[in-house]
Amino acid sequence: MLNLLDYTLDELQSWMKENNEPAFRAKQVFSWIYKKVYNFNDMNNIPKSLKERLENSFIIDMPKIERVYESSIDGTKKILLAFKDGNLIECVLMKYKHGNSICISTQVGCRMGCKFCASTLGGRIRNLTAGEILSEIMVAQDYLGERVSNIVLMGSGEPLDNYDNVVKFLELVNAEYGLNIGQRHITLSTCGIVPKIYELADLELSVTLAISLHAFSDEKRREIMPIAKKYSISEILEACEYYINKTGRRITFEYSLVAGVNDGKEDAKSLSKLVKGMLCHVNLIPVNEIKENTLKRPSKKNILEFEEILKDNGIEVTVRREMGTDINAACGQLRRSYLEENR
Repeated sequence: MLNLLDYTLDELQSWMKENNEPAFRAKQVFSWIYKKVYNFNDMNNIPKSLKERLENSFIIDMPKIERVYESSIDGTKKILLAFKDGNLIECVLMKYKHGNSICISTQVGCRMGCKFCASTLGGRIRNLTAGEILSEIMVAQDYLGERVSNIVLMGSGEPLDNYDNVVKFLELVNAEYGLNIGQRHITLSTCGIVPKIYELADLELSVTLAISLHAFSDEKRREIMPIAKKYSISEILEACEYYINKTGRRITFEYSLVAGVNDGKEDAKSLSKLVKGMLCHVNLIPVNEIKENTLKRPSKKNILEFEEILKDNGIEVTVRREMGTDINAACGQLRRSYLEENR
């Protein structure tokens, strides 16, 4: 059965025509879905014959909430979702003054192998479809009872390793007939799959591109990120310049600070030289400690010193505000602990 959430309006209109139905029925069906009506029989302006045909051709595949953790510190909610095939993913809801933000997954697991990330420990199980990625937001909004206004593709999985589905998701989530969330409110994070950065740039979207950099040299980057063996930092930076020129959008460089690995003063100076002059912003992320490795977060003093050196060199920088620290809100942690509990 086909998941109707994977369809664009154009695709459903084509299906209607192929089945001798007027094209306007497609918009009627989508209007019901985005009003949270997921049963074809409850769509009361749709003819019975079409309802039966839809019932025989499609499912509206909404994942089930398996578990929710809520932070007692800041109200961040971590939601574990189960799909019909038994696979689990997670998303994180964060409340800010400017609105609700959601961090979503694009794959079940991940095959990139970054040492600081829990979602990659079991490898990649499968890609999520465009509709499945979209359904994370729909379920989260239903649970919250409020609209989500900002999206970060920074949960489990590498978005550019699931390129076609992610690009289609960006079209679906931005569509006026759907959730209608503007591209400028969406950030896509990648560890640096260079050819796909060029492909994404050529689409000339208004999405913010975030690069998981985490080191200033290829040698240091290879220690913590296997992708660095395939694509050098210079190749990534060239692709970033191309993205900036094509879209006019500022790049964000994500930099996980790991004690004794990449958090020294010389690291900060070298990082400053590397990105100086680019239309960019550096987001410093004190590493999330996970039991499966020995990586440790730096002291507060080291974090502040690192930030100050970047500022002194004219680099726009922030230290990421940590949300949900009491509920292991970093990507992959909830899914992994749940699977271990239920083995």
